Amino acid sequence: MAEENENIQFQLSDELIEQVEFLVEQQNNKELQTLLKEFHYADIAEILDELNLEDAMYVIKLLDSETTSDVLMELDEDNREKVLKNLSNKEIAEEVEELDTDDAADIIAELPEDRQQEVISHIEDEEHKEEIRELLAYDEDTAGGLMAKELVKVYETWTVAGCLRRIRGQAKEVTRVHSIYVVDKQNRLIGRLSLKDLIVAKSDQKITDIYIKSVDSVNVHDDAEDVARVMQKYDLEAIPVVDNNQRLLGRITIDDIVDVMKEEAEKDYQLAAGITSDVEADDSIWELTKARLPWLFIGMFGGIGAATIITNFQTVLNNYAILLSFVPLIQATAGNVGVQSSAIVVQGLANDTIKGEILKRLFKEFLLGLVNGVAIALVAIIISHFFFHTAYLVSLTIGAALITVIIIAALIGTFIPIFLDKRGVDPAVATGPFITTSNDIFGILLYFLIAKMILGF
Repeated sequence: MAEENENIQFQLSDELIEQVEFLVEQQNNKELQTLLKEFHYADIAEILDELNLEDAMYVIKLLDSETTSDVLMELDEDNREKVLKNLSNKEIAEEVEELDTDDAADIIAELPEDRQQEVISHIEDEEHKEEIRELLAYDEDTAGGLMAKELVKVYETWTVAGCLRRIRGQAKEVTRVHSIYVVDKQNRLIGRLSLKDLIVAKSDQKITDIYIKSVDSVNVHDDAEDVARVMQKYDLEAIPVVDNNQRLLGRITIDDIVDVMKEEAEKDYQLAAGITSDVEADDSIWELTKARLPWLFIGMFGGIGAATIITNFQTVLNNYAILLSFVPLIQATAGNVGVQSSAIVVQGLANDTIKGEILKRLFKEFLLGLVNGVAIALVAIIISHFFFHTAYLVSLTIGAALITVIIIAALIGTFIPIFLDKRGVDPAVATGPFITTSNDIFGILLYFLIAKMILGF
């Protein structure tokens, strides 16, 4: 039934938005509030994204503070920026007080620095205020920038009865209890507590007798991508964050990691497509141009390089002009093979599954390129000889060039991402235009060198 309702909402979304716009225009607050109560805050955010700013602000003013805070987190970033500009510092402070510390810090971090301090000064809960300040001090791409301060922890010296009493108080501040962490007197993380073990234990038992000493954690300064890999590897819904002295500072939940993985995937996709910075379709022409133009220049110079190579082999072309007809085949094959190889390696590096010596991986890629090259070359020889009526030696030249080009492209596509990764450069830049352009040039050069050797020029 829930799935059916979701489908109905989706089908009626345009009608719903029109209805909301009509109610706003009529200033029918009562009916508008009744209508919005039927929707999840994520759906309300989606509706607001479709409204103009004036109507969106009108709706936001009608929502209760708890709903508004949740809606703000779900809004499109550009729309959220506009909404925040139209809210006073006190109004923003009231909203972030309803959020977990990590979400509150994210919202405040989007504001100009002068407004950040003003908003924080309006937060009434002193503990919440200090925790937000602490989180803002960490880089947003680290575990500290991702973590929330809300968690459930117990001391090893507590009894089961005392532990249960204190957990009830802590759990009120935690949206979802994934784990119960055990700390010592110095607040150092020493283990975790199973809810089942806690329930079945005798009330006078000490926590030290029933807790699990094995617990995965990350350092507060660890890179966000490393945290994502750890949580993905061990299939964790939450992971505790500690400092260099193993003191428990907070926890990171799976919803934050999903956002990290999504952002990294989008960034890698753009890099692979030859876009050097994080941009969206609605960004200005200037921003989009800055992101795209550098790789277009690389592609242009690659084309000029290929044209120069062809010009230098004019003697071969004068006698075997048919060779020029197969240049697109050589370039396309080299580019495709290079992108395939690099994409697999980049994915493996992102998932931390690239293991072993680089020479072994290159040798494997060499064998794979040889098998693929022979298969492609045989088909190309048959087609060129029987359909294009090329001379036997010309067909042999095309086949030999394809085998060589495929092997070299596969090796380049494998080596470059690994090399960049070891140098601390995002290997995603190796895919797309970079690999395609370099393999185009090498492909044309090898093609004409092989032609020169086989055809005797």
